[in-house]
Amino acid sequence: MFSDDDAAALYDVLNPWDPGVWPSDGFYEQLVRAADSVLDVGCGTGAMLHRARERGHLGRLVGLDPDRAALRRARRRTDIEWVEGTAATAHWNADFDVVTMTSHAFQCLVTDTELRASLRAIRAALRPGGRFAFETRHPQARAWEEWNPSNVTEVTDAGGRPLRVWHEVAGVDGDVVTFHGTTADPDGTPLRVDRTSLRFLDEATLDAFLTEADFEVQARYGDWARGPVTGGSREIITIAGRRSSLSSRSAGHPAPRKRSSGG
Repeated sequence: MFSDDDAAALYDVLNPWDPGVWPSDGFYEQLVRAADSVLDVGCGTGAMLHRARERGHLGRLVGLDPDRAALRRARRRTDIEWVEGTAATAHWNADFDVVTMTSHAFQCLVTDTELRASLRAIRAALRPGGRFAFETRHPQARAWEEWNPSNVTEVTDAGGRPLRVWHEVAGVDGDVVTFHGTTADPDGTPLRVDRTSLRFLDEATLDAFLTEADFEVQARYGDWARGPVTGGSREIITIAGRRSSLSSRSAGHPAPRKRSSGG
């Protein structure tokens, strides 16, 4: 059997947090180090906040995630607050300088209802002048086309067990992609199959949701070197701030939503 705890431990093997190696990790580390208080939504096993504390962050660090097994690993550090739950059910009020959603966690907000509730709660959690940083895969890159059984990752888990991991798309419905992730023995015998759905928003649709939630985009990048979004970008990296009360009054009605055509 391959338990939830095994899956959480394997995640850390497959996705080590290292700002010196991964530009995305370095991008977020700069934001976290400069903030007195940070909420990491979808914190998973807590690797980003662990490193921040190890590197001397003295402020308030809070990780939020619905995955109990992941939080069990995160709670190996007791000098960070760990909360089980989702952004949509959070009730912080002007507590944080920075809120982050790393590792494409934003794409797990699949329905309009969940997305709206999450953005409202995140905005409420930010102090005046606070920032919300996250990324989503650009639909034009069609990343899901690379998720197929021919792209197998062979890995040895923390206990020394050799494993094979691959993904396979089950369906594409508008801008939502559903896929299966399989963890198997070296001979290909499946030990665990997980089903996940992710939403691929284009810029116009994303910005309409942000505007409706009273955010304004402060910076937008198409890569981790902070380059602009172009026709070849694979990412939509956003730093959004609470819209000022004056801007809110002058904004009028929220921008109309436009369904993504990116798949």
